[in-house]
Order: sequence, then structure tokens, then C-alpha cells
Amino acid sequence: MSSTFPVHDTSASAASGWVEEWLRRARPVDPGHHDELRQPDGQLRPAWRALATQLGAPFDELSRCQEALARQIREDGITYNVYNAAGGSSRPWSLEALPLLISPEEWPWLERGIAQRADLLNRILVDTYGEQTLLREAMLPSALVLGHPGYLRGLQGTQPLGGVYLHVVAFDLARGPDGAWWVVGQRTQAPSGLGYVMQNRLIVSRLFPEAYRALNVQHLASTYRRLLDTMSTLAQPCAGGDTPSLALLTPGPYNETYFEHAYLARYLGLPLVEGCDLTVRDDRLFLKTVQGLSPIHGLLRRLDDDFCDPLELRTDSTLGIPGLTQVVRAGNVVLANALGTGFLESPAVHGFLPALSEHLLEEDLILPSLPSWWCGEASAWAAVRPQLAQQVIRPTYPVLDTPGGLSARRKLQQETVLGFTLTPKEVRAWEETVAQDPAAHTVQTFIPYGQTPVWSDGGLSLRSASVRVYALSDGRGGWRVLPGGMTRIATRDDGPVSLQQGGSSLDTWVISTEPVDAFSMLPKSIKLEELEQRQRPVASRTGENLFWMGRYTERCEQQLRLTERLISLRAEDDEPDQRLLKTLSALGVQFGMVPADTPALDKSGRVFERVALDALGDAQAGQGAYSLGFNLSELTRTAQALRERLSPAHARLLRAMATDFQQALRHSGPLDPAALAARVSTVQDALAHLSVQLGAVTGAQSDNMTRDPGWRLLTVGRLIERLHGHAHILQAFWTHQALRHPQGFDQALEMFDSTITFRARFQRRLEVPALVALLVMDDANQRSLACVVRRLRTELGKLPARAGSPADLLALLPHEGVGATLAALCDPVTGHTAMLGLLDRLLEASWRLSDEVGRLYFAHAEPTDSMVSA
Repeated sequence: MSSTFPVHDTSASAASGWVEEWLRRARPVDPGHHDELRQPDGQLRPAWRALATQLGAPFDELSRCQEALARQIREDGITYNVYNAAGGSSRPWSLEALPLLISPEEWPWLERGIAQRADLLNRILVDTYGEQTLLREAMLPSALVLGHPGYLRGLQGTQPLGGVYLHVVAFDLARGPDGAWWVVGQRTQAPSGLGYVMQNRLIVSRLFPEAYRALNVQHLASTYRRLLDTMSTLAQPCAGGDTPSLALLTPGPYNETYFEHAYLARYLGLPLVEGCDLTVRDDRLFLKTVQGLSPIHGLLRRLDDDFCDPLELRTDSTLGIPGLTQVVRAGNVVLANALGTGFLESPAVHGFLPALSEHLLEEDLILPSLPSWWCGEASAWAAVRPQLAQQVIRPTYPVLDTPGGLSARRKLQQETVLGFTLTPKEVRAWEETVAQDPAAHTVQTFIPYGQTPVWSDGGLSLRSASVRVYALSDGRGGWRVLPGGMTRIATRDDGPVSLQQGGSSLDTWVISTEPVDAFSMLPKSIKLEELEQRQRPVASRTGENLFWMGRYTERCEQQLRLTERLISLRAEDDEPDQRLLKTLSALGVQFGMVPADTPALDKSGRVFERVALDALGDAQAGQGAYSLGFNLSELTRTAQALRERLSPAHARLLRAMATDFQQALRHSGPLDPAALAARVSTVQDALAHLSVQLGAVTGAQSDNMTRDPGWRLLTVGRLIERLHGHAHILQAFWTHQALRHPQGFDQALEMFDSTITFRARFQRRLEVPALVALLVMDDANQRSLACVVRRLRTELGKLPARAGSPADLLALLPHEGVGATLAALCDPVTGHTAMLGLLDRLLEASWRLSDEVGRLYFAHAEPTDSMVSA
């Protein structure tokens, strides 16, 4: 954090004045809500008094720190994807500077209550998928459990390793008007937020380091370590004596919380994988890597049950792993959390938990749930029906992801949060709706959420807040509660607590009177025998994205140079040579800058120029044109999928390129000659800025990335694209004989970024053999075909050995040089034909190399027996 809150005088006299200033700046709490900041007598609560004493009263510093915090979030690329935004866009993560404070008197009680509930839910799962005593004795209605889509019949009788169904369980807590905590929701499938919790803590603790230490805030790292230790211990039987391999399963970059998946994977030291990265062979799970198949023994999943296995669960899922359910049955993988836990997320379950706690734990629930009535029980519906106007109606089962379903769910959520009172007409309508399908509806008591202070407009506003806390299993029946959590607040003083609807988040500080846990996730001293194991394999999808990152980087650079050459024609004093115009027109089509039916430069130069400028910033592929804007967009997309591999600075630069280029190209008004000239000037400025950025990206790829197989695939991708592009450039210049004119000669050198080198060696001798020697045969020139081929041979030879590789890949390239001699290419009679033949062979080699690299390192296709008898 580049800006921290300054340390102030904390003497008693100064502190008293600061507390009064905090009280003066604080706006009133909304009627009916608990006030987190002030006691009933109007004074600051002890925890807030301690924070006020540490921070002091210069509130302009809070404004500065809030701005620094927002800037840090933008620079780090911390995002939250909004599904209902146009195009499913992402927005910067919303975080407030002031934390939520939990006092040392409250936390032990909350900790016991959360651990008790986690234990209870795990015991319910053990029984539900085992003997089903609770169902037979009607302590948990069979219709509620077996009728819920979250209950997976195919796993009945299957016990996960160690009997642990829930490795991580999250509970949403809120304070009622009297200050008592209530459990308002629970997440048992793939609880979200752990990554954001740690990110929030790192940012806010650095913002207020003195206050963080003075208040003795509990640390989080050891609880995260416990999660990994538990998974590793439970996965030992799968690993056969080896160190278990764990991974974090994500739905991918379009998921709303993908940033935290990538951040959490990096923090925990786990590979971030998607379903397509994994495959099942012989009832075991494997990660597809560029080195081959690597066993996976444990998955920390952030993918809901339905999508995990298209063979047995949701058949239209493209996110899951075919056969994963069978791997679970075979006991060959630890899933955190186990499949089939989703029915516990139903609000109807809350109504049965008090009795289940007495039965299974022989104790009362420490933390109460909201009073809940499942309408599938006639007696419950009859009891709550007279009170319906003041209650909240929620769906018992997950609402389908359809526009109508989402709308209905949003309406119910708004009623829950805002406490809307139903009119008599609405009550009658709901009574009719419930009567049609009583089991599909659950009624719960409404509580107005407690409100906590946030810094806003020069004062302290009070916003409704809920806290998500996490319990983690130790694998032996015990539970560790994360001393903190993710606090979500409403976007306005009395609005819905929803990140999708514009809410924000807070760090959650658990204040302790005991010494804080100083454990760090920083690695301990490593043993020599562990070094080999620490060389993590590169997932095939990661390798493929790196491969295409290299290709898109090179494509952008080549298109940039070609665009600069097209624009440079406007500045020429002499009439452009017709052969050069034909060459550049052909290259414009070949490089996707204009559609194939665009009139050539030698036929209608203005039309070609306008079409090229119109397409330049188009991020969508259309009419056969793949513009510079499109390739920049694709480069950004691949970078998004590689978030866990790239440094923050590298990722930030890649994101900025496409955004800066699009903003620079915005224009309006008719394209008269004057407007066109101004637009060309704008494009030149945008290209110049992009050229600098591309140079920085290339430098980051060359100097700041580990030389592992992933980096080699990136380099191979870039070299293949360079071989392909440069061969096409020379082919066009040779085909149209543009090198016979000085303009064409100069343009060819510029396209290869070799003008300075050529002038230094040959001065102004515009002779084709000299150009061939530099651009084709000189393997010291990074842009020459010979150098590209030599580097390709080197990098291909260092790729991981697979069946038939890399020898088969090397066989596609010339054994020496470029496969031709300088004398043959410069022969006055046959040289022209020899050059075109060489370029055709190199183009063919580039295509075949691209296909073979994909087949060997990305596809992992398994040979199958023919289904047709011989």
C-alpha cells in the first residue's frame, strides 16, 4: 500500500477530543437497526473507541486513504464480475477503509457457535448418505431432502475419505435490533470469499498498520494452512506414499469471483485448474500437463455440484470433469467440499436444526437460526399463514437460472433485506402461489440487519451489514473457525446487502486479549529432496494460453508495423509505386486488417484506408477481418486466464493495452477530408503509445518469467507466428515484385524492423541480395527467417519429452539454416522461384508446427479401439 494512515498523538487528552469528533461526524442509525458504532447511551463502543484513539480525528486522512485503497485495487486488478451487467462485465472490487470490529468478549461465543453448527451439518450429511436414521424417524422430512436437487442419489452409501463431507463451511451472520447474532444463511457446496477475505486483510492492515497492531487483531494465515494440511492428510491413501497433489478447481474467468480463485490458488500455492484441465483414467483423476498426465489427489473446488460431472449430473455442463463422480465412489480423490451437500443450503433446513442439534449433539444451538417454516409441512404453513404479511417468503429449492427465475429470486431477496410489508392483495397472491406448490416455499422471520460505519462524504454513514464466517475441518472431527471473515454492506444506508446490486465489503477484525497467532504462509526452509517436487508441472490449458499469448503478442506487433506502413504512404512526397500498393493491399487482407472484398490501394486508396481505420479498433471478428483491436482483446483474454502466472505489473500492462488503444481511437462526426486527416493523426499517436507498451510486454515475457515449459511454449508460439508472418510479408513483396522500387525496399526493411542494421552494413545500396542476406539468411538478426528457425529448433528441443516429440517437431523444420543457400536464392534466373518455394515450405512448416504442438501438449487425446469390426 503506497499510502498509510499517519500515527497521531494517543495521549488521554487528545484521545478524548478525537472520540468526540468521531461521534460528531457519525450520522444516526436507521430506526430499528442495531448500531455497531455507538452504545445505547450514545458513546462509542469500546472497540470503536480504541480504533478512534489510534486513528485520531483528521478525517481528511480517511478520504486520502480511501482513495489510495481504490487505486491499489485498480492497480492489482482485483475484480468482481457482474452477471447482470451488459456483457457480463467485471468491475473493480469494492472495499471500504474502515473494518468491522468484533470484540474479544463476543468472539469466543461466536467461535463456539460456528464450530458447533459445522459439526452438526457434517453429522447430518453422514446420516443422510449413510443409514438415513433422521429421515426414517422424520426428524428431517424425506420430501425436503430427497426432493431437493442438491441431494445426489447416485452417491447414497458413498462415504468420502475420512468421513469429512464439509472441509469448508460458511455461515452468513447478521445482528438483530437487540444486538443478538442470527444465522441467516449457510453455504456448503463451494463457499466463496476466502480469497477476498485475505486480500481485504492485506490491504486494510497495511493502510492502518499501527491500529492493526495496537488493537491486537487476530491473524488469518494459520487457518488457511489448516485447510491444506487437512486435505493433504486425508488424501494420503490416494497418493500411495507420495506427497498428495492438490489443486483448486474454478469454473473459469467468466465466474463472478474468478479473481479470488486465482488469488487464493496463488496464496495457497495450488495450481488453478478448470474442468477441461482434468481427465479421468481408470477411476483416478489426472491433470493434463505439457509433461503428460499428473495425478491429482485433492480438489478444493469452487464449482457447484451440478456442473462437476456432465456424465452423471448436469449433462449440458462444459465446466466439469466427465467421470469425477466415479472417482469419488472409488475413494481416489478428496473433494473439498464433497459432492451432494447442496441441500443443506435450503432455508427450509434452518427450521429443523434446533431439534437436530439436541438429537445429534445433545445440546442446544449456541447461535440461533432465523425462525423458519417449511410450507411442505401442512402444520407449519397453517401456523405461519396468518403472519404472512410481515414475513419473508423464500424459495426452498434453487431458482432456475432463467430471466424469470432470477427476477423472482431478486424480488424475494429485496423483500428479505428491506422488510417490505405485503399488501392484502399481495398476501392473497402469495397464498395462492404457495398453495400450488407448498414444498417449494419457505417462510422466514424478517430482521433488519445491524448497521456499521463506513467513511462517506466527509462523515460516518451507517450501512446494513452481514458477516460471512468460515469453519474449516481438521479431519478428525474438530473445527477451526477463521478469526475474521468477509463483511458485506449495503450500497446505501438502508439498501440490500448484495455485491451483485452494488454493495461493498469490509475487512473483519477480531480483537483479542491474548497473543495473536504469528504463523505465516511464507514457506519454511526446504529440504534438498523436496526441490524436484516443487517444480510444479504446467497444466496443458495454461501451456496453451501461454502459447497463444506469444502468438497474439507477435500478431499485434506485426499488425502495428503494417498499419504504420499504410499510414506512412500519406506522408510520401512521391506517388506510391503501384507494386508496393498491391503488396500492402495483399498484406492487409492476409493479416486480417480489411475484408477480402475491400478495393485494393491501387484501385481506391481512400476506401481501403477508411475501411482499415474503421476496423482497426474493432474488438469483434467480423466480415473476415481480425483487427488489431481484436488481437489486443484476445491477448487480454488469454492474460485473464493466466492471472495466477503473471506478475501484477505484467497483468496490469496487458489489461491497459487494449483499454488505452480503444480509448485513443474513439471518434465521432463525418469523415470529411479534414476529419480523416485528424483521425489518422490520432491513430498515429495511439500506435506510438501501443508500440511502447508492446515493447514492455515483450520485455516482461523475456526477462520476468521463469524458463519453465510454459515459458518455452509462449516463446514457441511467438516464433511460429513470426515465422508465419514474416514469410507472408516476403512472399507478398516477392510476388508483386515491390522490391524493385526504393519505396518497396524501404518498406520491407521497416516491416522487419531492420532499417538501421541494413544501413549500417550496406549504406544506401538497395540491392536485393543484400536484403536477402539480412532478412533471410542472417541468424544473428532476430527478425530474419534463419534466426527464427534456429531459435525454434532450440526451444522445441527443450520442450518436455512426450511420445514422438520433440524429434517429430524438429523434423518439420529445415535441418540447417532455412533450407536454402544464399546463392540459390539470389540466382538471377531461378532465384525468384527458389525464394517463393522456400517461403511456401516455411509457411507449411509453421502451420504444421502449430497443429502438432497442440496435439502433443494440449489435446491429450487417448487412442481408442475402432467400434467397427475388421
